[in-house]
Parts: sequence; structure tokens; C-alpha cells
Amino acid sequence: MWAQETMSAPAAINKFPSLSFAPYDPKSDPESGGVTNEAQIRSDMKVVAPYTRAIRTYSSTGGLEYVPSVAAEHGIKVSMGAWVDKSDDRNERELRAVVDLARKNSNINAIVVGNETILRAEQTVDELIKKIQRVKRETSGIPVTTGEIWNIWLEHPELVSAVDFIAVHILPYWEGHPETSAVDQAIIIYNKLRAAYPGKRIVIAEFGWPSGGYNLHRAQPGPMIQAQVIRDFVARAEAYGIDYNIVEAFDQPWKTNEGSVGCYWGLFDGDRNLKFNLAGDITNTRANTNTIIALVIGALLSLTALKMVRPTFGHVAMRVAAANAVGAWLAVVFDYWVTHYFVTGAMFSMALGFILLIPLVFVAMARIDELAAIVFGRAPRRLLAKPAHDPVRAPKVSIHIPAYREQPEMLKATLDAVARLDYPNFECVVIINNTPDPACWQPIEAHCKLLGERFKFLNEPKVQGFKAGALRIALAHTDPEAEVIGVIDADYVVHPDWLKDLVPAFEDPRVGIVQAPQDHRDGKRSVMHEMMNAEYAGFFDIGMVQRNEHDAIVVHGTMVLIRRTALKAGGDWSSDTICEDTDLGLCLLEQGWSVHYTSRRYGWGMLPDTYEAFRKQRHRWAYGGVQIVKKHWRQMWQPEATRLTGDQRREFLMGWFNWLGAESVGVLMAILNILWVPVVAFGGIAVPERILTLPIVATFVIYLVHFMWLYRQRVGIGPVRSIGAAIAAMGMQFTVAKAVADGVVKDNLPFNVTAKGGGKAKKGSDFAAFWETVIAGLLLLGAAVLHMTNYHQVNEINIFKWVLVVQSLPFLAAAGMAALERTPLNDFALWRRLVERIHAALPRRTADVGVPPKVSAD
Repeated sequence: MWAQETMSAPAAINKFPSLSFAPYDPKSDPESGGVTNEAQIRSDMKVVAPYTRAIRTYSSTGGLEYVPSVAAEHGIKVSMGAWVDKSDDRNERELRAVVDLARKNSNINAIVVGNETILRAEQTVDELIKKIQRVKRETSGIPVTTGEIWNIWLEHPELVSAVDFIAVHILPYWEGHPETSAVDQAIIIYNKLRAAYPGKRIVIAEFGWPSGGYNLHRAQPGPMIQAQVIRDFVARAEAYGIDYNIVEAFDQPWKTNEGSVGCYWGLFDGDRNLKFNLAGDITNTRANTNTIIALVIGALLSLTALKMVRPTFGHVAMRVAAANAVGAWLAVVFDYWVTHYFVTGAMFSMALGFILLIPLVFVAMARIDELAAIVFGRAPRRLLAKPAHDPVRAPKVSIHIPAYREQPEMLKATLDAVARLDYPNFECVVIINNTPDPACWQPIEAHCKLLGERFKFLNEPKVQGFKAGALRIALAHTDPEAEVIGVIDADYVVHPDWLKDLVPAFEDPRVGIVQAPQDHRDGKRSVMHEMMNAEYAGFFDIGMVQRNEHDAIVVHGTMVLIRRTALKAGGDWSSDTICEDTDLGLCLLEQGWSVHYTSRRYGWGMLPDTYEAFRKQRHRWAYGGVQIVKKHWRQMWQPEATRLTGDQRREFLMGWFNWLGAESVGVLMAILNILWVPVVAFGGIAVPERILTLPIVATFVIYLVHFMWLYRQRVGIGPVRSIGAAIAAMGMQFTVAKAVADGVVKDNLPFNVTAKGGGKAKKGSDFAAFWETVIAGLLLLGAAVLHMTNYHQVNEINIFKWVLVVQSLPFLAAAGMAALERTPLNDFALWRRLVERIHAALPRRTADVGVPPKVSAD
């Protein structure tokens, strides 16, 4: 991608007429009092001597007094500058020094008193003229002038009269002219001055183009563009007989007061390397290095393809393409790092942005790989299917149903479904825990008696350890003959074939857990509930199916069957996390047990009642996930402590990165960008580079493509429902990030039961997505501020603006879901009436023109 980048331009002459010469160490800052020395001047003079016949300085003090004598050793003429500003003392020192140098050095062929002094309003025209006249009086025979931009010369003919020649600065970049017309613009301005002041000698005392930094309107900087503009200008100037000086000889890393481009005007970089060829094709001098870095990194990241089992060409091709895309991005980042100059703050922000992007980039790679595996890979092989024949034996199953302050009618429906199971050998243990209201547990006790001796009722008023504590008590009351433990939530209505179809998998002694997916039977309650239901489905039809191929599913505590001996071996239900189910599943995998999954639905529960309940449930899952990471991450990488395979480790690691890490980093980057907006908009500095902002947009696009495509292929829903699921999923970003933060700084948060079935939770007066709305508003406000203050149309600021808009979408999704819940738009009946009205308003077709449509008897 870099090797083909070439440009053409006329060859430059053997030696430039003049170069601006600032012989400072790159780490020195003359604008903050830094000085140079004779050794530095000699070193830099050797660099430029082969390329120029003369040089121009901008000061005569601070070590620059050595320049004329050193230049004379190389036969180089000098236009000696005297810096003029508001300081009378400094001005006096400069004027005395330049006069003294002119008297002692015959190779000084011009004196430039002041540099853009009028432009900066540091002297009046009259004050500057007096200084010029003084220098002319004290130096006989040496032309004296001042350096100013072209319009200053046109506006002040009295200044023209005071100088021996016009030293005009023509820098088309600062006027926003594109590189294609920069040289034409310089010639046009030169001719304007000639027409205004016929007979006056005119020298273009500054012409140049930056090799780095941001664009200014249509003016684009860049190393190859710089080469092309300067070579074009030199050819035109030589053809027209124009005297000129190229600014600069060297990059000036200290020059941060001239925007992003101030450091990059040199023909030589800060290490004194010539940036471009003066003849022949203009090429990217770092192309080979960048290409090699990109290919090496891409190859290393592609090595994982060698471990793929039964790979297909399409899957391998997409994995390798993604790896090489990341390799190219890393090569670009490295190239930027080594070719740009950084102050401490810019270096810190660059490093921080890069570090935060790493997990997002690798999550994007994982999503591309998952997309490729499903679209181009082979069909899943480990999904459990219905048994082809009746099982030989029916081991006893004990079904445990923990219930905390549940609605009796809902729990009765669950028990009735269990009673209808088509399986000959099971019991059901119902444990009501911490539920003091008799109205909640007495009807369940009576219903269990009605259903028969298979149903055991336990009422435990003081259970410690949340749901895990209740399950431990249930296990203590389990029939000793039970070989398999089943767990379902109190709201789940199971299919009669649940046990008949899945228990036979335990005939394999290596199987510790068999998991069926969650599903819900109340998705049609409202538009919001439909969006929730579709969002849940993606996890069970996409992520769980793919993880199952590597025996690395996330165990969840409903619709799960567990071998009793495995449960004991795994340490029983643990209360040190609030996701005891996932914790247990990982423990069993670490012990070498195998886990199976089926995507067939065998049970249907109830969705959270409200959006707030939806958020609380997701917070509990994410917080429990952080607890599990903290508990297991060390032993997962110790071979003596775990029997996890490499694929299982990868699935859990990428799962945590994809869910907990990416969401948290996304929120953190959004908040940091909000804080950065005033710096960019009003400080005009530290604009985030596109190499750090475009990946954010790219990862979001990958997320959408991955989501929409796989929902269509695996979940089997249309685009409208997929969009609703995407909104519901994005809206959880802040909730997950908050849970991760809570998990890092807080231990042992309480287990919050999800309100379901309409009995325990009602819509509160507080807006459920208040903070998401605030953050979304700040992001959009930041984007608007950047849009209004980007007077120079800097591309990086425009990109940054759109990044803020993209980052606002997850927060807007949360705000939209919370707002939807409170409006009539959440009611399906409204949408049905709307559709009916639209159909009624549309013109009806008739079989024959002129024949009226038939009217029904109704």
C-alpha cells in the first residue's frame, strides 16, 4: 500500500540560492531562551553546505554570532537577521550585534531587521523604519530590509521606500491554498508586488511547505507533497529569474506556537536527514520499512490460522486479511511515532490513546473472525441434538427452583410445567428463601402438595449467600439417588422434552454440564420487551454456539443440568461471586469436565419488567463477571492449577475483553474525549490524530456489520428487529462499564433480583438512563462546538467531531429505550392501528377500470 506511492516534479537545481538556517539542537528551544554554540553551527553547516549558496538567520545573538565566520569557511553568503520584538533591551542587543557582525564579516550580503514584526504588531511601521535606517547608517554598502508577508508590503509603501529590497514571505499553506495551486499563487503574488513597485528588487524571502501536521482548509501537508511543491517552485522561480529563500533548512521540533505544522517546514528532519530526493521520482522514503513492519506483524497475527481445525478458505482468508489490516495500522502508528515530534503532553495523549485502542482493535479482530467462521466456516458440530433413539436408562434428576418473593401464580405455572415433563425419574425441590410474606409462599406450599410427592417444598427465612446459598440448601435436601441436578428460575416454563432430550448426554462420563438457552414468552408485551428479547437471543444463538465449538460456554443458572458428582467436585455453589452459575461452569472446565450446549429452546421465562430492571440485571451479570475474572485469572494461566485448553483460555479471554473490556474502554474514551473537546476547540492544540480516531469509527462499523449479519443468519430475525436488538445491546454500554468499575473498587455488592412478571417493580419517577443522557448530550454538544469552531476545516477535527457522534450512539440508545418505555410508542397496539390507517389510506387496486370494489357484508 506504500510501495506504489510515487509523485513526479521537476528536478531541483544543484544548490538552492538560500535556505533559512536555525542551527539549534532539536531538544533546544530558542523561543524559551535556548542558545546554540559553535560546534552545533559547524555540524549543521556541513549538512547544508552541499545544498545551498547562502543562508538566512533570524537573529544575531544566542550563539548565532558564529554563523558568518563558519559559513565563510564553506564559501556561503549570509543574510543576517536581527530579531525585533517588544523588548527594547533585546532589540538594542540585536541591532548592535548585527551591525558588529556586518562590519567584521564580508560574506554578509544582506541584513534583515525584524521578521514579521508588523504582522505580529510588535512594532509600528514608523518604529521599524527608524531601526532600519539606523542599521543602514551604521553599515555602509550592505542592503538592509525587513521580512514581512506580502499584504504588509502592499499596504505600506512607506516601508518599501525605507528598505533596499522587498523581502516578502509567500507561504500559500497559511492562506489555505491547495498544493496544486501553491506555486501559481506564489507567482501571482510576486507579480502583484512587481506591478505595485516597478523597479524595486523583490526577493521571496520565505517560501516553503510543511511535511507534517494538519490541513488548513484545502492545503494538505505531507512529506511527498512538500517535495513536489518545493521542486515545482524552484523550477518556476529559476525559469522566471526570481530570487528566493526556502524555509527551512531543518525541522524545528520546538516550534509549537505555529500550530501542528510549525515543526515540519525543514528540507532536513530533526536528525539532519534529507527528507526527499531533489531529482527523479518522489517516493515515500519510509515505504519499505513500513511495508516490512506491516507484513511481519500481519504474518505473526496470522499464525493463529495454522491452529484452526477443519478451516475453510473463506474463514482463513478473512482472518489473515484482518490480521494484516491490524499489522498495517500498527505500522502506520509506528511510522507516525518515529516521524513526528512530541511535547510531553502530546506524547502522553498519543500513548494513552493507543493503549486504549488495543483492546478495541483485538475485539474487532475477534468479531471479524466470528463473522467469518459463521459465514464462511463449517456448520457447528458440538450442538446437542435430540437423541436418535430412546435412552437405555433414565438417571434420577433433581430439579431445583430457588424463589425469592416471587408471584405465586407465576411460580405455579413453572411448577405445572415441571409436572408435565416427559421423564420418568425426577424430583423437584422448591426453596422459598428470605420471603416473609405468607401470601407469597403459602400458595406454593399448597400447590406442591397438590402436585404430589415428587415436589418438595422448603421455606428458609434466613438464607445467607444469595441464590447460591439457597441452592446449597436445596442440594442438602436432594434425593441421594439423584445423579443430575437441574436448575431453573422461578419464572421458567419448561418443555416436556427437556430432560428426555438432554439427560442422555450424561452417559458420557466426561460431561459435567448440559446447558439449554434462555428464552422468553412475554416479548410481545411491548416494543421495549421485544427489543430486549431479540437482544438476548443473539447471545444464545451466536456467541454460545461458537463458544460451544471449543467447549467454552458461559454457564447460566437456568435451564442448566449438572452432574451431581461434578457439582461436588467443583466446590458446590459458591457465594463469593453473584454469578455462581458462571463461576461453577468455569471451575468445572478448569477441572477438565466437558460442557455441552444446545440452541434448541426448552424453556421460556419472563423478561425484566422495566428498563431499569433490565439494566440492574445486566449490571449484576457484569459485576459478577468481574468477580469471576478476579477469582480465576491467575490460575487460568498456571498449567498445574487448570486443565483448560488453549482454545478455552482464548474464548474466555476474548469474551471478557469483548464484553467487559471493550464496553468499559468505550465509555472511558468517550469521557476522555468530552474532556478533550475544549482543548481542541479553544486551545487549538493536541487534535487527536486520525490514526487514533478512525479506528474507533472502524470498530463501530465492524460491530454493526457483525451484529446485523449474524442476527439475520443465526437468530433469523429481520432488519427491523435486528436494529431494535442492536439498540438494546448498545444501550447497555454504560451499565456494563459501571459494573466493571464497581467490580474493581467494590467487593460483595448485594444480589439484586430482577423484577419480572409485573409484580415486583413499577416504573419509577426517576429517568432510568439519566447519566447516559447527560453523556450523550455532552458528546453531541462537543461535536457541535467542534463543528462551529473548526474555522480552518481541519480534517482531523472533522473526524474527531464524527467520532463524538458515533460515541454518543450507545448512550442515545439507552436514553431512547428509557424514553420509549414512558411513551405510547411502546405499545404494539398503537403501531397496529398506525399500519391499519396507512393501509386504509393507500389507493385500492381493482380488477377492471371503472368497476367499483366489492364491499363486504360487514
